[in-house]
Amino acid sequence: MYAIVEIGGKQFKIEKGDEVKIPLQDIKEKDKLKIDNVLLLNDKGKVKVGKPYVKKTEVSATVLGHGRDKKVIVFKKKRRKGYKTKNGHRQNYTTIKIDKIAIAK
Repeated sequence: MYAIVEIGGKQFKIEKGDEVKIPLQDIKEKDKLKIDNVLLLNDKGKVKVGKPYVKKTEVSATVLGHGRDKKVIVFKKKRRKGYKTKNGHRQNYTTIKIDKIAIAK
């Protein structure tokens, strides 16, 4: 069973037991996180597609920790103009572990 969920404006394909890096969430470590923005659910070949979300479906996850990704370099240049700039940043993230994908009947 897997699901495609929307978290923080991004979409993730998740299965039970997966560890996923999602955009930073304001939640403490070892707390439970409930995700109800399920876009697609595949349960043993039975596919449910939401309009826009699948109703009565919920994903439970545990927060493992917070961190910062590798540095991303942003380099801009306009040729023959003498313009170039180099910037970088590190994106914050939250790591979660998927506990279960529940379907209410």
